[in-house]
Amino acid sequence: MSKTLAYYPGCSLHGTSGEFDASFKATARALGLTLQEIPGWECCGNTAAHSINRLLAAALPVNELAKVEQDMKLDAVAVPCAACYSRFKTGAHEVADDAQTASDVRAVVGRAYNGGVTVQNLIDVYHDAVGLDELAAKVTRPFAGLKIACYYGCLLTRPPKVTLADDPEYPTHMDAVVKALGCTPVDWNYKTDCCGAALALTEQHIVDDLVGRILTDAKACGAEAVSVACPLCQVNLDGRQSEMMRGKSDWQPIPVVFLSQLVGRALGLGDKELGLKKHLIDITAVMA
Repeated sequence: MSKTLAYYPGCSLHGTSGEFDASFKATARALGLTLQEIPGWECCGNTAAHSINRLLAAALPVNELAKVEQDMKLDAVAVPCAACYSRFKTGAHEVADDAQTASDVRAVVGRAYNGGVTVQNLIDVYHDAVGLDELAAKVTRPFAGLKIACYYGCLLTRPPKVTLADDPEYPTHMDAVVKALGCTPVDWNYKTDCCGAALALTEQHIVDDLVGRILTDAKACGAEAVSVACPLCQVNLDGRQSEMMRGKSDWQPIPVVFLSQLVGRALGLGDKELGLKKHLIDITAVMA
């Protein structure tokens, strides 16, 4: 299999979540995918733009889609960050759904976007662009039934009219991907609940409560680790546990792993290549 995708890393993957960027690109190479980073890409506008200026919020991601469609001549773009993915899908939906919005965005961007690019999140790349059979065939170091709580968060599947997710309330595509790696996905209750990342600096007590509920349920349902596909969710679920351990003597930490790191480990890639040492809660034991 050989397929070329445009690649939009977004600000997080080129900043605080470098291990997400590295592990995704490493797995893409191992799976025969060619990623072409969008030349001169700019911020997608998450989260401030769509809170302040709806036109700008649509124009920023549509400008990137126009680059992919017209400059790069590609029909699909990989957007691993869930927040960026949400902005791309929303921008594409708004210009397709409303002629006036499309006209206004075209005036800002300076050219039309004709809707010829499929936006794929991290899970889509493994589940659809690669395919479960192809992925399973490339696994050289399968997990021995590691129990995983697949955490989708609130942006990958909602709103359903924008994401077109098969099941926005209880999605299963990430579950299918980790199963192809030899993991055992657990049934649990909080896979699409919000972790409160947008409130991380302003309402920390609310975030602590949300994160605590998510991780407590994952552990109660038998998970040994949580798999995520969003840099904001990973930072929140991983980083908040240090505070919980200080405040609760009985708190047992649980590793929070990027899906790309699980895939990379199953493909036989090295620890350094996957950035396994960057996490606050040690993930090396579950990845061993």
